[in-house]
Amino acid sequence: MEKLQNELFRDYLVKKSGLTDVEWQQILPELKCREVKKGEVLVEPGVSFPYFFFVEKGLLRFYSLDKDGKEHIVQFAPENWFVGDRNGAYCGTPTEFWIDVLEDSTVIVLDKYFIEKIESISPSFRKANEGLLQNHIRLLQQRINMLLSATAEQRYLSFIQLYPNLTLRVPQWMIASYLGITPESLSRVRRKLAEQYKRKKN
Repeated sequence: MEKLQNELFRDYLVKKSGLTDVEWQQILPELKCREVKKGEVLVEPGVSFPYFFFVEKGLLRFYSLDKDGKEHIVQFAPENWFVGDRNGAYCGTPTEFWIDVLEDSTVIVLDKYFIEKIESISPSFRKANEGLLQNHIRLLQQRINMLLSATAEQRYLSFIQLYPNLTLRVPQWMIASYLGITPESLSRVRRKLAEQYKRKKN
């Protein structure tokens, strides 16, 4: 059965922080839920956007454009992922990034004040949120290291581990953009891995 609106977010908070039903009822009236369409731009450079999105259903992407108009995808945000520009949300500076919608999606719109309210209501969430922040920093460090030193094959295998269900949901050129390689290089990597898998199976 498909989850009702807000249920995935509640389940996420319960799983990650042990949020109680009473605490959930306290924050529920302040939730801002949006239905967004494929192709819709939610954030664009030059705008101070002090919000994060939690994806209940669908898929968003977070990316930049260089001076030649080439896209550099920083993050995909499928179900149960957060996405947003922390610099804009916490420092109030105009963002340098885009966030757009890759599939019709349902998102929860959050700001730092909403997060602070949950922390004031739920001590367990405050502790869990600190752990989530540390994990976010750890993943960013790993991503930087991969882009600086890993082979194309290692990057792709890391992508599959992080986003196991996205290879059939996004075009190959977007995956290549995320990995920092060309689509042709990605094709070679996928072909090589497919051949290796076939040999092992035989």
